[in-house]
Amino acid sequence: MSDLIAIVTTSEKRKRLLILLRSGPRLWDEIKTQLNVTASGMLPQIKILEDEGLIIKEVGLFRLTDLGRLVVYHLEPFDKTLTVIDQQKKYWQEHDLEALPPEFFVRIGEIKNPHIIESGLEDSFEPHNQFLEMILRSKKVAGLSPLVHPVYPRFFLSLAEKGHEVNLILTKSAYKKIKKEYHDMLLECLQYDNVRMSIYETDVRFAYIVTDSYFSMGLFMKNGIFDSTRDIVSNDPSAIRFGEDLFSHNLSKSRPINREGQY
Repeated sequence: MSDLIAIVTTSEKRKRLLILLRSGPRLWDEIKTQLNVTASGMLPQIKILEDEGLIIKEVGLFRLTDLGRLVVYHLEPFDKTLTVIDQQKKYWQEHDLEALPPEFFVRIGEIKNPHIIESGLEDSFEPHNQFLEMILRSKKVAGLSPLVHPVYPRFFLSLAEKGHEVNLILTKSAYKKIKKEYHDMLLECLQYDNVRMSIYETDVRFAYIVTDSYFSMGLFMKNGIFDSTRDIVSNDPSAIRFGEDLFSHNLSKSRPINREGQY
């Protein structure tokens, strides 16, 4: 490990100060208040960062140097990613993260404050019940799925009837299953002006829903089996933006389904 990497990453006080100063210069009293530190605990860390040329004090204000801004530009997303991974480390270890598009794989750190909706194998419908309750509290729903849960066709039709904005992307295999087993509900749903459905040309190995209030994602296990008992969920604005961006990415590669069920 280089000296600079060690200086930036091995002290929580130094790391938090660098990230704080990214938003602009701070007075000493502001630093103490916002980081909840004492002079005896923080001043030695400031001296180290000054000696490394990462921060400077001018006219009573501490600010990042050009080098400091460059370091923090890469430090902050790295720190966010480690925080998110650490919060649900076992979940991330067990699932196929590389199934996500590369540009979103590296943005996992944006799914802040994640928690797991989970049930035992003997009651695989329970996470879906919690999932559906969250959707019912939302005004708009968008998502992608390579799978068809038996509850979903009727549920999303009821959302359409109630005026919710519904925008769904299905893989070809999921669409064929719905068209075969739930044909009438599919056509009825497609008649609503507040419903849009699309076909994703390529198979995907993840599913997600993003609403105006939360983001939920289901992943495949590393053994190739979809984890139907656990979803990772967050209502943090950063996670919702992640979900919205992911949906826009997938939608741009999809083909719309018309009211006759053709695409």
